[in-house]
Amino acid sequence: MSTTQHSIDPTLVTWDEVIPGGAYWSRLIKRGTTLRIVAPEGSRGVACLCYNADNPIERYNAADTAKIQFNAFLQKGMLLYSDMGRVLFSITEDTCGLHDTLGGCSTVTTNEKYIDRVEKGDGDYKNSRDNFLLALTKRNLGKQDIMPNLNLFTRITVAPEGGLTWAEQTAQPGDFIDLRAEMNALVVLSNCPHPLDPRSTYDSKPIRAIVWNSPTPATDDLCRTRTPEAVRGFQNTDAYGLQVAD
Repeated sequence: MSTTQHSIDPTLVTWDEVIPGGAYWSRLIKRGTTLRIVAPEGSRGVACLCYNADNPIERYNAADTAKIQFNAFLQKGMLLYSDMGRVLFSITEDTCGLHDTLGGCSTVTTNEKYIDRVEKGDGDYKNSRDNFLLALTKRNLGKQDIMPNLNLFTRITVAPEGGLTWAEQTAQPGDFIDLRAEMNALVVLSNCPHPLDPRSTYDSKPIRAIVWNSPTPATDDLCRTRTPEAVRGFQNTDAYGLQVAD
C-alpha cells in the first residue's frame, strides 16, 4: 500500500534515513514523537528491540505484550509493553498487520541456509543477534540486554503443539508501521530476514526510518482507550512520565 494517503508534513520530520539490507540502526525516540518504519520494496522481516531510554533496565517484554493483549500478532491500536507494565510504544498506524512477538531473531545458525552462497563468494550475510550486539555495545549495553524481540512485517503460524512455521505473509512494497513513543525510548532495528524464512536467497530489502513530531493524543485515542488493560497501562506510563519530568 502506498504511504501517500498517510503522508507526513515535511516540517514535522526530525530524522529520515534509509537502512540497507543486512544493516542495523538505533536511535533515541523522544516521548510524543513517532517512528515510521517503511518497507519501500517490501520486506521479509525487520527485528526490533526497544528500551526505556532513561532507564534501559526497563525494556520491551514480548510475553507481556502478547499476554496482556491476548494476541501474539500485533497491528494498529495495539501496544508494546515493557517488563514493568508500562507502554513503550503505541501502534498508531499500520498498513501491513503482520508483526509477530514469537519468532525470535536470526543468528549464525539460522543463517546456515545461506552458507553455500557465502562459500561461493556471494557475500557475508548478517544476522540480527550479531547486529543487536553491535548496536547495543555502542549504547553501553551488551549481550545480557538482548531479550526476545519483535519481528516486523512478517507472519508466522503456531501449530497446536506449539511449533512455529513460516506463513509466507510479508510486507508489500510501501507498507509501513507507525510507533508512537509513550516514553523516551531507545529503538534498535536489524534489517535481516526472519529466522524462519525458508528461502535460501538472502533477500533483505532496504527500509526507511522516519522520526516525526506527531500530534498529541486525543482523549478518544484508539491506542489509549482500546481496552481496560490499555487504560491501566497508560495510567502507569503517564504517572512515570510525570516523575521523569520532575
